[in-house]
Amino acid sequence: MGIVGNLTGASGAVQALGAAAKDVAEVFVPSATKRMQLSAEAQMAALRELGAEFENPSNSWFDTAVNGLNRMPRPLLAFGTIGLFVYAMIDPQQFALRMVGLNAVPEPLWWLLGAVVAFYFGARETHYFRNRTVVSPFAIPGVTAADGTNSPLLDENPALQDWRANQS
Repeated sequence: MGIVGNLTGASGAVQALGAAAKDVAEVFVPSATKRMQLSAEAQMAALRELGAEFENPSNSWFDTAVNGLNRMPRPLLAFGTIGLFVYAMIDPQQFALRMVGLNAVPEPLWWLLGAVVAFYFGARETHYFRNRTVVSPFAIPGVTAADGTNSPLLDENPALQDWRANQS
């Protein structure tokens, strides 16, 4: 224990009292360490399940074609915008004529186009926001991953290694 425990000679009683207080406290407030350990185990189980889902992809030609089409709008919009700048430099008169044509498009149609584009990209962003995985760079001492390894951050900490050596 510490100096006070050694001076009073009551280290066993103090440890028993501390353990009893901890047990009583966990009745009212759940253990944060246990909660984080269970959360880490659940996350590892979810990652294993996700990995198993993608082990044997069975994509047909239709799945491949639809995946390719789903990846087309953003590059087309980006390269199309750059292409407009190139077109304006190559043939300014024709570019100006096309822009006058765009000016004739009614405003409600622009609102509709904006809504379609916003919903497309907004839905993608919402999908990725909802399905993101947050991995903490820190681990809890004594908590191991499902494969039995500790976090590399714990192994690289010399102060923690000294503290562990003194505890044994």
